[in-house]
Amino acid sequence: MTASGAALGLLALLLAIDSAWEGMFVCLGVAALVDGIDGPLARLFRVGELVPRWSGDTLDLVVDFITYVFVPAYAIGASGYLPDVLALPAACAIVVSGALYFADRNMKTSDNYFLGFPGVWNVVAFYVFALAPNEWITLFAIVAFVALTFAPVKFVHPLRVRNVRLLTLAMLAAWGVFAFAALVQTLEPDLWVRVGLIVTAIYFFGVGFVVRQK
Repeated sequence: MTASGAALGLLALLLAIDSAWEGMFVCLGVAALVDGIDGPLARLFRVGELVPRWSGDTLDLVVDFITYVFVPAYAIGASGYLPDVLALPAACAIVVSGALYFADRNMKTSDNYFLGFPGVWNVVAFYVFALAPNEWITLFAIVAFVALTFAPVKFVHPLRVRNVRLLTLAMLAAWGVFAFAALVQTLEPDLWVRVGLIVTAIYFFGVGFVVRQK
């Protein structure tokens, strides 16, 4: 199941090359769903004990880099939402910072928050396409998130952080509704969808700034 994410990443890349952005995000969304359920299933069925030859953790990082960082970096670079001369450097900054983040042994805190921006460039790419900001705003956001990758700031894990789990799950469900609506509306969402996406983004971005640091 985890390895299937690599195939979804390849399909997403091929769709991106053809500028089939909605299809690309569907593939990346399915990959994210697989990423959310494969770990609990692996623990439930004791996969690590039954097939110890393969490292689930290593496989997960490889697939996540493809679907969370590499393909979205291509999409952002090819989107037209960046100044032409800076599109390639921005995409390179995304993949380099993402690679370093996934190699960070301290990427999570003791209370299961991510430490630093957790490399969810698929989400950043989705917001770029759904909100279509000015190219300089897009560039500023990319520079900010690259910098936050290495900052001692908490970002909430949508499933594993216990102290705000119910609220986080509710916001995650709401985000799913807004994201689905944006895709149905071919990435030209109505105002209520845009507002919903912005509100949920503020929550996921901001909650880590107000929790007690450990």
